Amino acid sequence: MDEVASAIADPVRRDILLMLRGTTLTAGEIAHRFTISRPAISRHLRVLRECGLVRDELAGRRRMYRLDAAALTELAEWIALIRAPADWDHRLDALETEVRRTRRERSTRRTAPHGERTEETA
Repeated sequence: MDEVASAIADPVRRDILLMLRGTTLTAGEIAHRFTISRPAISRHLRVLRECGLVRDELAGRRRMYRLDAAALTELAEWIALIRAPADWDHRLDALETEVRRTRRERSTRRTAPHGERTEETA
């Protein structure tokens, strides 16, 4: 997870990942979209490949790069855990819901149809 987090910390690498969503590209095609040098793009691709975010395969004489989003799963699960309310938040939300439901039920029991009073209000 640390390697993936480190890899996506760089904005160029994040842009490369976005480029590779749903397609495969060569290093040259990727480099063409940036103002940095081709060797710099190759270094970025190596970092992405080493942490498993990018896969490469030879197609004739060309090396094609594609996204492998599965490498993001562990990091995404950790982020979801951090974003989720703490256990107490869930319990307090449930308590608030129960208090509102109980108040509503009591209010409904106090006022019977046609203005009749119930046992609780008599």
